Amino acid sequence: MKKFITLCAAALLSIAAFAQQPKYETYFTPDRLRIDLTFAGDASYQKIYLDGLVKECAWSGSKTNLIDTFNYGEYRLEVQTLQGEAIYSKGFNTLFQEWRTTADAVTTPQAFCSSYTIPYPKEEVVLKVYERVKATGVYSEIFSVGINPADKLISHEVANSWKVSSLMQNGDPATKVDLCFIAEGYTAQEMEKFRADALRFTEYLFTMAPYNRHKEDFNIWLVESVSEESGTDIPHEDVWKKTVANSNFYTFRSDRYLTAQNQKTICQIATAAPYDALYVIVNNEKYGGGGIYNFYGLSASNCKWAEEVFVHEFGHSFAGLGDEYYDSSTSYEEFYNIKIEPWEPNLTTLVNFESKWKDMLPSGTSVPTPPLSDPKDNVSMGVFEGGGYMAKGIYRPVMDCRMKTNQAQGFCPVCQRAIEKMIGYYCK
Repeated sequence: MKKFITLCAAALLSIAAFAQQPKYETYFTPDRLRIDLTFAGDASYQKIYLDGLVKECAWSGSKTNLIDTFNYGEYRLEVQTLQGEAIYSKGFNTLFQEWRTTADAVTTPQAFCSSYTIPYPKEEVVLKVYERVKATGVYSEIFSVGINPADKLISHEVANSWKVSSLMQNGDPATKVDLCFIAEGYTAQEMEKFRADALRFTEYLFTMAPYNRHKEDFNIWLVESVSEESGTDIPHEDVWKKTVANSNFYTFRSDRYLTAQNQKTICQIATAAPYDALYVIVNNEKYGGGGIYNFYGLSASNCKWAEEVFVHEFGHSFAGLGDEYYDSSTSYEEFYNIKIEPWEPNLTTLVNFESKWKDMLPSGTSVPTPPLSDPKDNVSMGVFEGGGYMAKGIYRPVMDCRMKTNQAQGFCPVCQRAIEKMIGYYCK
């Protein structure tokens, strides 16, 4: 009876959340507003500063699902009317938030630039940013600023004239997942290679379940952003390249962590492109990549396992999936608090396992589940210890999954369900 009441309550909350979705035409114009923010601080404190506002191209996101109901992300952006009504929201992560968990953040303050897009409001609104408190998992407001859409200081300047083209188009961007590939480290003479690399990544994506069941739900866009030099920075090998997104390996002093610290630059590159998800293809052979939820995904084009790394990092940046491995070195210190339930759909501390994949387990499954004899089993469901960079206290759904290793046959059933839910959200 208790389980039945809990399920009914969850269903009612879901229906209520859907009913509360604002009507797009009431509050927004057809355009897109980019909000540039600077996150600054160290391991113990942070501040957010407004860096600028830019009117861009047409809004390409859903015009039906405006309030984010996933509750994913270490941060949450919310647009409110002057009367306090939420009319748009979105969860997200940042590179800054990851850096705050490193040893360097204890002694050296830094600032990270990033950008976020919202539908262009018709009237004055208030933008609020919330952070998930690590001790409780509950969001707390940390930044607020008023936005007047008639403000003459909102820039209309077009940041660049990079060619934007369609690699695959299945319909109105408002009812499709718009995946935008950005060229990084490709010279003008290498744009044909970029297009071929993007096509190769796209074709591989749609061989993977559940994407292979949803190819018609995607539009794929290309931004042919030209770099002066080919490749990317590899600081610990004293390799430095002049590239359009200024990407680099050795992020947080980790050999294979490939990122672009200034995410604002990424969004400026894509200023004229439709997108729900940004993915940067880096013209390089070294193994590595990175994916940050509702921020960007990024990986090398020609490394070993290039396609496998792409779908793994896209799992982070698009669907909010967590890393399921725990035996590889990272720069993070105490990344998860095991006393609360992680928000990632494929990880659990068992604090609130009912909210995860408990409903998908075969009857009689032991929780936790002893390891299976086949370490590469990505089908048999359970609650296996080890994940999220920690060998103890965090659990994953299967023995192996594409969010754990590149050799896995594919995504586990839990990750597939999470991906499909995200696709459905953008297609309404």
